[in-house]
Amino acid sequence: MSAVWQVQEAKNHFSELIERAVSEGPQTVTRHGKPVVRVVAIGREMPAAPPRDDGFVEFLLSMSRVEGGLPEMPRDTNSRPPLFGED
Repeated sequence: MSAVWQVQEAKNHFSELIERAVSEGPQTVTRHGKPVVRVVAIGREMPAAPPRDDGFVEFLLSMSRVEGGLPEMPRDTNSRPPLFGED
């Protein structure tokens, strides 16, 4: 079980904090009531967070297709497309 430690308490009981991280799992340290760090034993895997679905894939899939595909770039490596104002 993960525990929550205040900074001063974590400093005063650092050895215990380490032992509990090894035996019980990640330990959270707070400053002014807000989490600032988590102590995790080496070799312990943190549970992977599920991928965040921000809707980007659905946005791409909902876009209409371009008729005829995208324009091809010139194959000549010495040429470049004209810049704004150039002919």
